[in-house]
Amino acid sequence: MTKEINDIQAQVHDGKTAGELLRAARTTGRRKRELQTIARQLCIREEFLEALEACEYNKIPELVYILGFARNYALELELDPNIVVQKIKYELGVLKIDEEDEEKQDDDAQNTQADCVAQCNKIPTAAVAAGAGGDAGGFFARTWKYFAGGAAVILVLAVFFALRGRAPETAEQLVVAIPVAEQQAPATPAVRATPEFTVPVREAFGLANRADATVILQATAETWLKVEDARGETLFSRVLSEGDVYYVPTATTRATVGNAGGIDVWVNGRLAPRLGGDRVRRSGILLTPAALMPE
Repeated sequence: MTKEINDIQAQVHDGKTAGELLRAARTTGRRKRELQTIARQLCIREEFLEALEACEYNKIPELVYILGFARNYALELELDPNIVVQKIKYELGVLKIDEEDEEKQDDDAQNTQADCVAQCNKIPTAAVAAGAGGDAGGFFARTWKYFAGGAAVILVLAVFFALRGRAPETAEQLVVAIPVAEQQAPATPAVRATPEFTVPVREAFGLANRADATVILQATAETWLKVEDARGETLFSRVLSEGDVYYVPTATTRATVGNAGGIDVWVNGRLAPRLGGDRVRRSGILLTPAALMPE
């Protein structure tokens, strides 16, 4: 971990600005690209990308937008987003040198690519904890399912032997002797009606959740959306344009929005109350039907 932090520190303090790093990655090498093309792919205004390359951060409304745009831009250019974000924080004066170790450790706890949309969600938290600490807590996090499964088997066998008073003679007797669990009526499936969106759908995200999603978000104006799971790991982070739709996972998630008045929230096919006013930033929004559609 110390070597990794030192390597990132060396790259952050190499004398280049974040803008120079971004511009060089875009304009040099075999994969030269136009700003207009990247802006269209990332759904970020071209003038904002120009501001990042020129280090004119005052042209972007809020710090959260600056860092979010920079991270997505760095990923698109195959740069390390942590280095680009760190550089910008130094340039803006929001991070001092003696705070860098603590800042890097916080980023590691949330996964290196926590803000790189849902693909990073494939890395289990237990694996991250094991790689970072390697202690008994990490070992337990990786193996608790096996312990729980073994304890359940032992408990079933103990009950069986107590009822029979003797060990079974054959494997077939063991299978027959274990009482079959009482059949329960299937749970009532959640209602997943298709919303009648107020604006035409432009692009859909989170399609893996489409079949089960009971909460669906649609941007009615340009806004930044970040969705995190119960552990605080980022599942989705990008700027949505008018008409863009995001299908929310059924697991407990929370959202941060840059323009609360620019998002329609649909719960089981019904339009829920607004998250807030236009241009209002909100965080920690619980994306569950009960929280979004109070009775």
